[in-house]
Amino acid sequence: MAISDWPLAERPRERLLAQGAGSLSDAELLAVILRTGLPGKSAVELGRELLERFKGVAGLFASDLRDVKGLGPAKRAQFEAAMELARRSLKQEMQSVSALTSPGAVRDYLRLAIAEREHEVFVCLWLDAQHRVLACEELFRGTLTQTSVYPREIVKAGLKANAAAVIFAHNHPSGVAQPSQADELLTRNLKEALSLVDIKVLDHFIVAGRQTLSFAERGLL
Repeated sequence: MAISDWPLAERPRERLLAQGAGSLSDAELLAVILRTGLPGKSAVELGRELLERFKGVAGLFASDLRDVKGLGPAKRAQFEAAMELARRSLKQEMQSVSALTSPGAVRDYLRLAIAEREHEVFVCLWLDAQHRVLACEELFRGTLTQTSVYPREIVKAGLKANAAAVIFAHNHPSGVAQPSQADELLTRNLKEALSLVDIKVLDHFIVAGRQTLSFAERGLL
């Protein structure tokens, strides 16, 4: 049954307007974006199928949707716009307050930015003296299992940003948010190199799916 045939009070868009977005399930929120389903399948049913296929909202928004039946260019554009707005909102929140007083926003931003990448990337969040975000840079990109990171390039980027501190982050496409010995050694080397130019390393996050591991919380800095 098409959503247009549902009772008015049960339709996702009308419920969102009357009760707020928080009252809708993930599939219902997707239905509002999709607007229409497929022949014999409502937008809510299509939303459920997409969530199951891509293992949740994060996987859906981080995936290539070009070959998904029912998602033409207009719908894909809507998905990408919604995701980019979420990233920009979190980035703006981080830039307005100290990153150390809003660790949840940092984690959420990093999950949206790099969690579902199919290859490893290394990101630097450059901070000012009040620990507000100056810039977020993806400096290195690697393979499924490793990324080559060069301390000299990190130091150059930090000086260019006029940063007083930095938070590192990289993803594990394997889905396991545990540091390797190489991760720990790299962090120590970067900390030593940046200390020579008075840039403090505040943390290093490993992002794997919905999991994030903090080196600072683990006592690894």
